[in-house]
This record gives sequence, structure tokens and C-alpha cells, in this order.
Amino acid sequence: MNIPIDSPETLGQVIRAARKALSLRQDDAAGVIGVSENFLGKVERGGATVQLGKLFQVIEQLGLKVTVEVPESSHAEIMQRLNLLSQKAAQKNPARTEGKS
Repeated sequence: MNIPIDSPETLGQVIRAARKALSLRQDDAAGVIGVSENFLGKVERGGATVQLGKLFQVIEQLGLKVTVEVPESSHAEIMQRLNLLSQKAAQKNPARTEGKS
């Protein structure tokens, strides 16, 4: 099921709902995920200035996935540019892409 995310607040509500669906208290979830309870609370309240790396850590550990819907008219160009960026990153840092298929 896809849920449209149009604000940090909406994302926070989805994260809170996912945590509660797993029957996890906020402090327990934060400990398992490896972030502070304060950080998780900020995410769930829709804090607009949270660290993206930690945010994605929370999302992943709660079993959520983030996708971006792109307009059909620009999909091919975006994919082409992403592939080029991925190739450049692999050339700069070959160890990061080892084992990826």
C-alpha cells in the first residue's frame, strides 16, 4: 500500500503508526534501531531538520520503504542520469559497489 507523503509531519505519522503496529514503545524502538529516543520522537513529530541518514535508518528498521514517483514524461531521462551518477560513484569508490548486483 502506498501512502502519499507530502510533509515531514505525514512521514512522522506513518513512522509512528508503523512502530505502534509492531507493538514497540518509543524507547524500545529507539534502542533497537540505534537512535536516541529524542531523535525518534522528533521524527514522529515531523521534525523538518532531522539527519537523513538516521531517518532512513529508522525507516528501514521499521520495515518501511521510501519511493519517489516521477512523471512518466521524464522517467527515461531521470533513469539515464541516475545510471550515469551510479557509474561515476562506482568508479570513484569501487569498494562500495562490490557484491551488489
